[in-house]
Amino acid sequence: MESMDQTGPGKTRPRRLLLCLDGVPHKLIESAKSRGLFDAFGAPTRLLSPFPTMTNVALSEMFGATAPSGYESLYFDRQSKELRGGIRKYIGRRTPDKIPSSYMDNLDYQEPLAFEFLIYVAPERVWRSDMRRFHERFRAAPQTRDYFAFLKGTDGLLHAQGPQRLNIALETLDQILKEIGQFCGNETEIVLFSDHGMNLEENRRIDLVSHLRRKNFVVTNDLKNGGRTVSIPAFGLCSYAAIYCGDDQIIPDVAAALMDLQGVDFVVFKDETRVALKSARGEAFIERRGDNALKYVAKNGDPLELNSIIQSLRNNGKLDSQGFGADSDWFAATSAHRYPNAVANIYHSLFRARVQHTADILISLKDGYYYGWSPFGRFVRLAATHGNALASSSNAFLMSTHRQIPECVKADEVKPWLVG
Repeated sequence: MESMDQTGPGKTRPRRLLLCLDGVPHKLIESAKSRGLFDAFGAPTRLLSPFPTMTNVALSEMFGATAPSGYESLYFDRQSKELRGGIRKYIGRRTPDKIPSSYMDNLDYQEPLAFEFLIYVAPERVWRSDMRRFHERFRAAPQTRDYFAFLKGTDGLLHAQGPQRLNIALETLDQILKEIGQFCGNETEIVLFSDHGMNLEENRRIDLVSHLRRKNFVVTNDLKNGGRTVSIPAFGLCSYAAIYCGDDQIIPDVAAALMDLQGVDFVVFKDETRVALKSARGEAFIERRGDNALKYVAKNGDPLELNSIIQSLRNNGKLDSQGFGADSDWFAATSAHRYPNAVANIYHSLFRARVQHTADILISLKDGYYYGWSPFGRFVRLAATHGNALASSSNAFLMSTHRQIPECVKADEVKPWLVG
């Protein structure tokens, strides 16, 4: 990560090792700290991952980088109106078309391309070789610039084997970081963080495709014929799903059809300039005004469980007469909520270009449920996953050996703590 800035690493601040641990939730790092690991670091901050809580979505937002084509390697291309990418992304070497976002241009270390898939098949072997290779590469790197490394083996361990095996990997990493600290001295700050969290329970697949077909929708790989067709990329085993519709007119009907599908927490879609949210607990709308103020209006229930918070904001003069409040006030009131920072986070999931091909409908599943590529699910026991808007997946972590960081930081505001 070369810097032309004369105020950069080794000049007005220590050199910095940025080390991202894929999929490690805040609660597991807190637990590791309580056992005496990572004792050179300050308290871990909650780093709020954007919905859907997926790697490329999160890291592109954290680094202010280009948006990935889709939420995963298999994505729907709106221009061609068909599915693109998929398993082919993991075959051969890394070429420009296999680099999803410009944040990867700054990576000094990442696992070999094939390991991105193999971590879910042979996680034990991959994480050990991944950590060893990272350590060797870092020690050989120039000591005069920052270094950015991304370890994906942690994500594979949690998905396939759960927190117990991850804890063993964290003990190994703690020893590696102690050796790095001794090797580099106080001239190098280590910033350890993750891209998203993870629910830590057994998960089962939702019957999404069959359910929509029973509702008389046609699920297909392309939408060139319009009508009642929908396309649903299925790749990683994750707790969200993205739906693309062949005709805009059917979007509300598709959303309504999902309300009685077991495992669905809520669905969101655009309703002109606002976000419409539906769940079995009721409906709501999220609106944004030109001054970036936000408003949540519950209808027929309170699907995001925010009514008591709204009353508190109103009592404290944080909402105007129309019910709009500043983004910062919503964040302060909801960052520790069951759906962290939900009002802004969910609004931006559809109205900000988090991916190049934004879905028509985003589904947030309940913890304990996933959607994905069915052949993959047959040979991977899913002990944990991520993707939804709940706290378990949203709460990533961030901690430093040199600086105290605020208790909670949003993904789109974390860049100064990483590369500033």
